[in-house]
Amino acid sequence: MKGITTQQGRETLNRFKMEAASEVGVDLKQGYNGDLTSREAGSVGGQMVKKMIDAYKMGNKQ
Repeated sequence: MKGITTQQGRETLNRFKMEAASEVGVDLKQGYNGDLTSREAGSVGGQMVKKMIDAYKMGNKQ
């Protein structure tokens, strides 16, 4: 998470990641998660992107 400059930003992104992982049934741990399969890691990232797109669309409805 090199691009996140504040502690609050890092914590917010980590909570978001944990929430997305929970929604897709992936058990993330704090710290290292190198034991995840590519499919599991991809499903977490995909869920995060889906949620960001949905939030963007909701924010731009008029």
